[in-house]
Amino acid sequence: MRTHPRHAALAVLAVGSLVLAACGDDETVEPAATDAPDAPAATDAPADAASAADCAAGNTITDGVLTIATGEPAFPPYVINDATPEDGQGFEAAVAMAVASELGFEGDAVTWVRTPFETAIAPGPKDFDFNLQQYTITEERAQVVDFSEGYYSASQAIFGLADSPAAEAATLEALQALKIGVASGTTSVTYVEEQIQPTQEIFVFQDNAAAKQALESNQIDAIVSDLPTALFITAVEIEGTTVYGQIEGSGSDEFGLLLAKDSPLTECVNLALQALKASGELDTITTEWMSDYTEAPVISLG
Repeated sequence: MRTHPRHAALAVLAVGSLVLAACGDDETVEPAATDAPDAPAATDAPADAASAADCAAGNTITDGVLTIATGEPAFPPYVINDATPEDGQGFEAAVAMAVASELGFEGDAVTWVRTPFETAIAPGPKDFDFNLQQYTITEERAQVVDFSEGYYSASQAIFGLADSPAAEAATLEALQALKIGVASGTTSVTYVEEQIQPTQEIFVFQDNAAAKQALESNQIDAIVSDLPTALFITAVEIEGTTVYGQIEGSGSDEFGLLLAKDSPLTECVNLALQALKASGELDTITTEWMSDYTEAPVISLG
């Protein structure tokens, strides 16, 4: 994922094997889960819970402390300062701290731990209350862990070389005129075929690596992928690229907070998310870090 003015800094923070797992190169096992069908949201919060804080009392793994997990390293735009996610800078850092506040935990009552992507999603006990590192809610995963209701719906995004004329594409007609590449087996293939309907041949590649090579050799104008993948590729893998935009109304894969199976805190987290949605705070966080910060404007197909 990138290289507009912020990209070089982001790339330094984004180094590490976790990144491919979390963001999703569709050729690997875990990232491809962004293409799996959504699982049902976790059970509704109990009607007798007066607030998320009331619900959470006594239900954390350490009494009086909320333990939040993220990846090692955590990277922008999800966590800006890898060493200090508690500062709330970055999309998931901000979501996590807002949920913590709704649950009644502030300051020293919030602690952070790190987990590999695959370890957190495996069956068994957890050393955290909830984990967030772009986990897509899927039926298969929901068999062994709990998910909250969704806190973000990953849009389709289009990206390419920053100095390409394609970077100016901001309408459906402009997108249709491009030579678009997609990775085989991803949700992007169907989306491009059915929603964008390019006037030129769609270039379907075996994986993201092949699509990236085609972009670098100017065989295609741009690549369509889910936004997290686009952010990672343009930040870390291909110098001189940028995300042209995220496509309005294209989100289908939802990220959820991950908890231990049958965690008593799942219902409480849902109450917290519902409050953040109702107040508009979650929308504000999403706009700040997933639109304004990433400089990925929304492209309307209307």
